[in-house]
Amino acid sequence: MEINLISDTVTRPTPGMLDAMMSAKVGDDVFKNDPSVNALEEKVANFFGMEASLFFPSGSMANQTAIKLHTQPGEQLICDKYAHVFNYEGGGASFNSGVSCKLVDGHRGMMTAEQVAESINPPDFYHSPLTSLVCIENTTNKGGGACWDFEELKNIREVCDQNGLKYHLDGARLWNALVAKGENPKDYGNLFDTISVCFSKGMGCPVGSVLVGSKKMMDKALRIRKILGGGMRQSGFLAAAASYAMDHHLERLQEDHQKAKEIGEVLQNLDFVKKVEPIETNIIIFELNESLVDSDSFLGKLTENGISIIGMGQGKLRIVTHLDYTQEMHGHFLSILPKIF
Repeated sequence: MEINLISDTVTRPTPGMLDAMMSAKVGDDVFKNDPSVNALEEKVANFFGMEASLFFPSGSMANQTAIKLHTQPGEQLICDKYAHVFNYEGGGASFNSGVSCKLVDGHRGMMTAEQVAESINPPDFYHSPLTSLVCIENTTNKGGGACWDFEELKNIREVCDQNGLKYHLDGARLWNALVAKGENPKDYGNLFDTISVCFSKGMGCPVGSVLVGSKKMMDKALRIRKILGGGMRQSGFLAAAASYAMDHHLERLQEDHQKAKEIGEVLQNLDFVKKVEPIETNIIIFELNESLVDSDSFLGKLTENGISIIGMGQGKLRIVTHLDYTQEMHGHFLSILPKIF
């Protein structure tokens, strides 16, 4: 039995999703004439109570477009030191938009409004970059799938308003946070200037992300997407998968969360596991007691048993549950862990 827990991006379309894709009505989305893409964009915008949205081939491109929308070259954005836009998007903020990142030393990828306020450069001090944007990531990838406290997000919005800053949410796994905390997506739509959501992670789609915002913003985003090479033709086949996922795969994310918690409980009882980070959604980050077992040996033993997880560096390992991780696989994995050494 092969079990891949490297990421929630490894899923394959379900039979129902494939049927939806194969029966999709398509056109040319570069001319905005693909009915399935147009329907998805309207659906996501309505879901968040925002004016418009735009379909992208990747979450990184959606985030990079948002950064370019909200900044000018030479300016600076504020984000947590764990933020995806800083760590995992190839330096795109500097390459695409000519902006730098002021990194905040938050907790598990989450910073406070006070920390944000302290990170803003004085706007009349022309020796330092002009602060123009705050980027949030919910849930936090490097922070172990942690969910932000919504009240703190509101407090940060107040700081942004007081200082004339734009506010972007990298919501690649926002679906997980909404389900885990029972939150209203329209509350997020009321709070942020732009939101990106990813369909190729927990939602189980092969490709695709959506950027949401005002109609004016999305008109500008269309031009940026073109510049970045993100225009796709009959992308309705992919949009149909995303629409299907919104209808059928959202609430089931709770199953991934429960399995992740059960894995965490087993790991916490193993002598060679030093620490397991708190588990709120579908990501488990843990550290080994290197005096008993080193990471390479542990990963090697898992590989021998047909199980794949990922090392994050600095002694941290990551497991991510997902749509294709069945109950049978789950039972097998839980039984293997205590016997691996």
